[in-house]
Amino acid sequence: MRSALSVLRTVERCALVSIFLAMAGLYFVNVVVRASGSPLASSLGWIEEAVRLMNLYLVFLALGYALEIGRHVAVDTWRSRIAEATRLPVQRIIDAVGFLFSLYLVWLAWKMTLFVFGSGQKSPTLGLEMGWIYVAPLVGFGLLALRYLLSFLGLIDRTPAREADEA
Repeated sequence: MRSALSVLRTVERCALVSIFLAMAGLYFVNVVVRASGSPLASSLGWIEEAVRLMNLYLVFLALGYALEIGRHVAVDTWRSRIAEATRLPVQRIIDAVGFLFSLYLVWLAWKMTLFVFGSGQKSPTLGLEMGWIYVAPLVGFGLLALRYLLSFLGLIDRTPAREADEA
C-alpha cells in the first residue's frame, strides 16, 4: 500500500510540475509573439484556452496532494481547542465528513461529465469536447476522497509539520 501511495505521489508531483511549466511556457510564447506584433499572434488564440484548461487541472489535481502534506486551509487553533475541551477525535470526524463530502462531489462531477460529453459541446478554439473540463473535478475530488480515507485509516499523517512539532 505504501509503495502504491509513493507512486501516486510521484505521478501527481510530476503531472503538477509538467502542467505548470507547460502553462508558463505557453503563456510566455503568447506574450512574446503578441508583443512583437507578429502576424502569427492571431493563430495562437488557442493558447489562452489551453492555459485556462491546464489551470483547472492544476488546481484539481493538487487537492489530494495538498491535503496529504497539510497545506489545505484549516483553522488549527479552533480544532485544537475543541479536541482538548471535548476529547472528541476531531481529526477523525473531519476525515470522515471530508471523505463523504468528496465522494458526493465525485458523484456530482461524474453526472455533469456524462451530461456535457453527451451534449457534444466543443471548445471554440481547441475543438476539444467540453466534457474534459468536468473530468478535472472528477479526478481531483476522487484523489481528495482517497487522502481523507487514508488519513481516517491512519495510513497517512496529514498534520502540517509545524503542528506536529508543537504536539
